[in-house]
Amino acid sequence: MTAGRVQTLRVRTPEGAVFSFELASPVTRLAAWAVDKATVSAAWGLLVVIFRLLELWNNDLARGAAVAGYFVLSTGYAMILEWRWSGQTLGKRLVRLRVVDERGLRLTFAQVVLRNLLRFVDALPAAYLVGGLAALFSRRGQRLGDLAAGTIVVREAVEAAPDWTALQSGKYNSLRPYPHVVARLRQMVTPREARAALQAVLRRDRFEAAARVRLFAELAAHFRATTPIPPEAGEGISDEQFVRNLIGVLYLQGPGSDRPPAPAGAAAGTAEVSFRS
Repeated sequence: MTAGRVQTLRVRTPEGAVFSFELASPVTRLAAWAVDKATVSAAWGLLVVIFRLLELWNNDLARGAAVAGYFVLSTGYAMILEWRWSGQTLGKRLVRLRVVDERGLRLTFAQVVLRNLLRFVDALPAAYLVGGLAALFSRRGQRLGDLAAGTIVVREAVEAAPDWTALQSGKYNSLRPYPHVVARLRQMVTPREARAALQAVLRRDRFEAAARVRLFAELAAHFRATTPIPPEAGEGISDEQFVRNLIGVLYLQGPGSDRPPAPAGAAAGTAEVSFRS
């Protein structure tokens, strides 16, 4: 193992936010791989019946199709889930691991494809020996697929419940005197947008000053364009305070409320917003 091996990685995004990631340990990665392997094997067991029937017609064709089919299933399984689940497969989700971009950017489909296509190299000669050695000697625990794709596997921290008391903070909310505006905002703001605003406020201290000002200016401009806001509702307050007020009316029912109703558009479910790499 290299002397410079790190357990926690700090990443600064182009927007100026700094995040700390706990790199996944070999044990948890092995556990995730075992779950995924079992899942693929179970699915393959169902497909074998089809290839056995094909053998009755053409044995050579059946063997070739079986080899190609297993490659497509095992590789496609990881590609599809990592792309649709933002860097997670079933195994990674169960042990709370996630594949992320090592530079703090959004994970791309090309990265997902590349890291999974190189699994056959990492798996050589058997039991992921090449990939295991690469991860063992890599400073960030990256196998060859990760090194080529510029990705890392991190352990996902359990997200603490928002401190609604801190969000209320006992301050006057300039939007509350306008119930028709509040009702319109709850109707028009999507769960994803509401989640983005909430995460921006909760993580505001992680942003550099200039990036923080730009972020809240963009958020405030976006929400002001969503529905007409009376000018007096935004007079004398910063863009950040405006967004805090918006969160207050979207998530908190009133001064004495501890937990919010979801925004009106949230009936479709909770959305995920990436403020991570």
